[in-house]
Amino acid sequence: MKVLANDGISQSGIDILKDAGFEVLTVHVAQEQLQNYINEHKIEVLLVRSATKVRKDIIDSCPSLKIIGRGGVGMDNIDVEYARENGIEVINTPAASSESVAELVFAHLFGGVRFLHDSNRNMPLEGDTRFKELKKSYGAGRELRGKTLGIIGFGRIGRQVAKIALGCGMKVIASDHEVGEADITLTFYDGQTITLKIKTAPIDKLIKHSDFISLHVPSQSGYLIGKEEISKMKDNVGIVNAARGGVLDENALLEAIEDGKVSFAALDVFENEPTPSIKVLMHDKISLTPHIGAATEEAQDRIGVELANQIISILVK
Repeated sequence: MKVLANDGISQSGIDILKDAGFEVLTVHVAQEQLQNYINEHKIEVLLVRSATKVRKDIIDSCPSLKIIGRGGVGMDNIDVEYARENGIEVINTPAASSESVAELVFAHLFGGVRFLHDSNRNMPLEGDTRFKELKKSYGAGRELRGKTLGIIGFGRIGRQVAKIALGCGMKVIASDHEVGEADITLTFYDGQTITLKIKTAPIDKLIKHSDFISLHVPSQSGYLIGKEEISKMKDNVGIVNAARGGVLDENALLEAIEDGKVSFAALDVFENEPTPSIKVLMHDKISLTPHIGAATEEAQDRIGVELANQIISILVK
């Protein structure tokens, strides 16, 4: 049985699949050539991340496919229901990358309140000639401790964000359409644990009371956070989007930053990905990463292992 990991898979995942008798191909096939490659090599399992799209045309034209796997959480690059209606299993790894995304959120938060994203741009250029001016410019940072973090979307990733926030001494308010209450368990070095119950609140309340807001929702049909929502936020709010491009109105965000309503923003995902707006990319109050929330060695290892075990459980009898 052949597996095409078109966007890559960890060595651990490859080893598990090979031990179970699968042939694993890790060549990256261009989107326009993917259909022919699957048919030519009689691929039964297609594994993708966010780069490769698996739409109706591939599903209709590749009868050998038995499983489509997404390494990660969101599956908006796959026609999931259509595939399942045509007898193809669709799997993903919703829990494997939660910690990695949550840590990236806080990398952006810590960088944002201390201007690290902008300082790292300017110090190499002007650190030797304008050291005192830069010190004064970047010397008005804020602490996260004691501030309120609003988490919109309280699934696996949102809960991991809450754990880090609580560990940093922040107050947490969360909002979710489906989750009413969630247990957040903090684990310590000596094995002790503390479990806290966090009840979710209406999004209007969250927006009004949060010093910082982090988005953790799936793709939406429209903006979840736009001009109206931003206008209700606290002055000097910081906004992080490591969820999906299109849930945050980037034009409204830019306007709010220019007006001083938003102190900084951090984006790991973009409306026009993979060609983000130049205005967004060049803004000195926006911290930027190229959709790397799940891209840690540990997360990719967990993703590979989880995908491999799911494939084996489906196909090996």
